[in-house]
Amino acid sequence: MATAFGTTKIRRKHLPEGRVLCEYCIAKCCRYFALPIETPTEFADFEYIRWYLLHERATIFKEDGEWYLLVHNVCQHLQPDNLCGIYETRPKICRDYTTKDCEFEDDWTYDFYLETAEQVAEYTEAVLQKKGRGIRSPKPPLLPVIH
Repeated sequence: MATAFGTTKIRRKHLPEGRVLCEYCIAKCCRYFALPIETPTEFADFEYIRWYLLHERATIFKEDGEWYLLVHNVCQHLQPDNLCGIYETRPKICRDYTTKDCEFEDDWTYDFYLETAEQVAEYTEAVLQKKGRGIRSPKPPLLPVIH
């Protein structure tokens, strides 16, 4: 039988009757949390995002046009078998989460993903230049040639 620890991953549609999908999962949902953030439009907004990414285990992604701060941090109650150690008393956000639309079969790819502060700086420059607002100082004039 396939398990989260085996070499073959079970497909959702092949879940044995009476079994729980979480028994076959690596608990993606318990290894991070994502918080929506305002869509950046100004230099100051991008500076906040750059600041976020100066911290370990933080990334930014966009999904359906919405921006998110993603914090890669494992829940302190995730057990070695990838099940919840406080299942009966878990927080409401965990109770509301279902396996119906969970990430069990997702491959964790994003159309837009920022991992470093340097990427944010480059992206900021590109976006603000398109809007006619560069973030760099204007290029100084060339020095005259003296004969």
